[in-house]
Amino acid sequence: MNDARSHAHGRRDFLAFGAGALGAASIACQATNVSKERLASVERASELDRLFADLVDQTSSVEPIRPEERVGRRARAARLLGELGLDALLVEGGATFSYLTGLSWWPSERLFAFVLLADGSHFWLCPAFEAEKARLKLRRDDTLGEDVVVWQEHEYAWKPLAAELARRRVERVAVDPAARFFVVENLADAFGRERVVGAGKLIGRLRGVKDAHELAILRRASELTQQALVAVAPHLRPGMNGAEISELVQHAERRLGLTNPWDLSLVGPLAAYPHGEDKSAKLEAGQFVLVDTGGTLHGYQSDTTRTWCPVGKPGERELRAWTTVRDAQLAAFDAIRPGARCADVDRAARETIERAGYGSGYTALTHRLGHGIGMEGHEAPYFDGGSDVLLESGMTLSDEPGIYVLGAFGVRLEDVVAATDTGADHFGKWQSDPSSPA
Repeated sequence: MNDARSHAHGRRDFLAFGAGALGAASIACQATNVSKERLASVERASELDRLFADLVDQTSSVEPIRPEERVGRRARAARLLGELGLDALLVEGGATFSYLTGLSWWPSERLFAFVLLADGSHFWLCPAFEAEKARLKLRRDDTLGEDVVVWQEHEYAWKPLAAELARRRVERVAVDPAARFFVVENLADAFGRERVVGAGKLIGRLRGVKDAHELAILRRASELTQQALVAVAPHLRPGMNGAEISELVQHAERRLGLTNPWDLSLVGPLAAYPHGEDKSAKLEAGQFVLVDTGGTLHGYQSDTTRTWCPVGKPGERELRAWTTVRDAQLAAFDAIRPGARCADVDRAARETIERAGYGSGYTALTHRLGHGIGMEGHEAPYFDGGSDVLLESGMTLSDEPGIYVLGAFGVRLEDVVAATDTGADHFGKWQSDPSSPA
């Protein structure tokens, strides 16, 4: 009996040792694979650095937004609160939060918020255990102050927030439209539903019109994106797919100093899906490639699309579509002026495509003409047929008509444009012909 137990224990020990050895071997194998992948990634990055050695970081070519500029933004927001009959604005982490404060804070289930009052004062709402971390961030910019209202885990944010608003004699608080639903609902329950309103109109007026510094950053972001595309074009070869083209584009953008680059490269018939995800098609002679890409410069976004034929010559049908899209883009640009309705700019592009015989409405141009752009890639206002927004000098939008023929090809040209005092401005250069993104 003892011998049997001893034999069983020995077998278990042997099996345990074997399993442990196999586990260790598996981990070692995985580590080796990870190391190989990492090495391959480093080698690929070095290869691309050599390919784009003439592209250098351009972030210093335009200054970032300064703290004193954000002081002016907060003062303007406070004035807008007064004009709209509101007492306070609540903003959680996101674009408007960064626009007003220069800070970022990851939105979790624990509310951290910036609250601006119509009298120009402000305070911060913070989970108690994060308060010191918040103060450390606030001390980096002495214009932000350290007026932090804390809440403990057992009480949640809503009652302390409502109490602080009441103490500061706030009657109506506007909430950033980008705030999450539970923030609005819980605040309404604690403070009174009739006293909590949306801040969409205020935010649109606050961020929709860009100042000269914002326009300079947006212009430079567009120029660098276009420069990256021009640098990539000579390296496109037959047999490359969309994923391989995207890798080149994003690396070129990073070399120029753009952060968080993104890219959608669609080859041939796959470009008929404006937001297509399939990048498997391989480039052939005579085909168009549609490259929609952008990145971030000092917190502001670029968004540029070019369609061109990298190898050989496009067919007559594709060439005619490209020319029509170019004409539609310029027709929309000519319609931009202060006081013009966004819907009318959309119509100018759409009618150009209709007159060329591509059908009415959304037959060929299947989406709106464009979107506002600033700290967010897509923001108000929008060039669509239902928008009665009147353009103001300083508003920036994308002008991006397209023609999409399922099973055949897609063409889209996109540039960022701005309304000016007398008409419109264009950031960078228009694409001049279908053989190059330049």
